[in-house]
Amino acid sequence: MKFYDRIKEMETLQEIETMSAEYAQMTIMVGRRRVGKTTLLRKAFTLTPVLYFFIGRKNEILLCEEFVEEVEVKLGETLGNFTSFAQLFKALMQVSKRKNFTLIIDEFQEFKNISPSLFSDMQNIWDANKEESRMNLIICGSIYSMMKQIFENSKEPLYGRATARIHLRPFEINTIKEILADNHPAYKPEDLLAFYLMTGGVAKYIEQLVVRKAFTKDKILRTVLTPGSYFLEEGKDVLIEEFGKDYNNYFSILALIASSKTSRGDIESTLNMPIGGYLDKLENEYNIIRRVRPFMAKEGSRNNKYKIVDNFLQFWFRFIYKYRSAVEIGNLEYVLQIVERDYETYSGYILEKYFRTKLAESKLYSDVQGYWDRKGENEIDIIAVNDLEKQLLIGEVKRNKERINLHILENKATEIAKKYGDYHIEYRAFSLEDM
Repeated sequence: MKFYDRIKEMETLQEIETMSAEYAQMTIMVGRRRVGKTTLLRKAFTLTPVLYFFIGRKNEILLCEEFVEEVEVKLGETLGNFTSFAQLFKALMQVSKRKNFTLIIDEFQEFKNISPSLFSDMQNIWDANKEESRMNLIICGSIYSMMKQIFENSKEPLYGRATARIHLRPFEINTIKEILADNHPAYKPEDLLAFYLMTGGVAKYIEQLVVRKAFTKDKILRTVLTPGSYFLEEGKDVLIEEFGKDYNNYFSILALIASSKTSRGDIESTLNMPIGGYLDKLENEYNIIRRVRPFMAKEGSRNNKYKIVDNFLQFWFRFIYKYRSAVEIGNLEYVLQIVERDYETYSGYILEKYFRTKLAESKLYSDVQGYWDRKGENEIDIIAVNDLEKQLLIGEVKRNKERINLHILENKATEIAKKYGDYHIEYRAFSLEDM
């Protein structure tokens, strides 16, 4: 698959590379697994030799042997043998005083398992040598919670050392449409919705569908729900390492959120256990869920709902994890029938998210939210605000535009319209045909 987008990130990385010719740089890149961090980093740098160190779970001495070979090939430097990465890093810092080069350390958080003292050692080595160094150091990791702990916890040795931080996110909607158009120019709105529903813009998932030429709704669903599919174990592969031994409780909570039990009360009453700590970690440490409150609700309001941020994980917990017994015995046709039975309702929810995301990505609005009353009723799908130009867009989303009645929408929004009396208010219908 060809390389798409990432223009801003490439510009940022290349600007950092240029600065490293005079001053040492330490850039932290985070992002969920499969989002395309490694591919971006391998393409970004053109001015300097690039060393790429992947931190696999193996003996530290063996890792050092691999990395020394990379140094000899890329920099033409013979450094000798090392028994610890700290020693090798110290030698590279010395080399960087006379040579400008880029060092990418991928899956950096794995050092927590291999050599926990490394973070403190690196801090000392970096602080002692950075003033004379011309190293462009890129530290990359995909276990969000661990990278956050290493670099954002004030008690950790590497806290405050980074000169730049990049959070790589999935492709935006315009890029998703471009990829689909390049590979299947005759795509229909239903195909675009299924492509967005399953991938959410995550590069690896898009690549899997492109390789299998799965560009229509039916082909996409069958590709995901087929024996040996890459996607069947993916939710577990991505998250078990994040959650550790407590993963069962986290998975149960995510499965309930994916099945529309989105309030804390609903989840606690179903599981019969307190979940406040789990929700807090899922939102603030793992970045997997987001707490949303209705438009105009004040900070601290208890009228909250929880949403899974990632489209694929939402689908995986709703259909693959929930029906894992059928998946484990190989009855994927049964799971596919359930997906097809529920598809219209489920894809309608994703269609709402599509248009909210599209409006947010347009950069025309300061806030894009939904609305519901205290009873969880009287819902409005989209409220987009431009405070600068005093404009308010109130939208209803349905797969079929003929089922949208803007007069009913206006009645639902009466109280909102009163509070925004000096704003220009537009009522708009969004449907499949508007994608």
